[in-house]
Amino acid sequence: MEPSLDLDKQIFREMVKFYGETLHIPPLAAKIYSYLIFDFEKKGICFDEFVQVFAASKSSVSANLNLLLNAKLIIDFNTIKERKRFFRINENYMTIRFEEIITKMKQEISILDQLHEFCKSNDEEQIQRFEIYRTLLNRNIKNIEETLHKI
Repeated sequence: MEPSLDLDKQIFREMVKFYGETLHIPPLAAKIYSYLIFDFEKKGICFDEFVQVFAASKSSVSANLNLLLNAKLIIDFNTIKERKRFFRINENYMTIRFEEIITKMKQEISILDQLHEFCKSNDEEQIQRFEIYRTLLNRNIKNIEETLHKI
């Protein structure tokens, strides 16, 4: 079976590293995810192609596909003509990713507020730095939320 996607190996390597670190996923999951991004026509990639392209065991490919499915980063589907399952990038991946970022920023604000309350510092410079950082987080949350509403 010949790989169905044409990819730039350098871009692919950078994507694997980036998504592995950013999404906190294992190397094979990052490879599968990055490979699917090159499916620009959204035709989908079958299980057997992943096994062949990555020279990985069926169980490893299956486990990593399930991880990506459970994280809602990819979706699976069947075609009318074939019984095979195909996989492609979840069209809502940006929304999912940015909602996660918003959640992390809100958690950080909550922790900082608790720390600030506990510290009860009178150091004006420290208070000002805290407020600048808190304002930056809130602005970013608002900006991302507004952008997500446009998608």
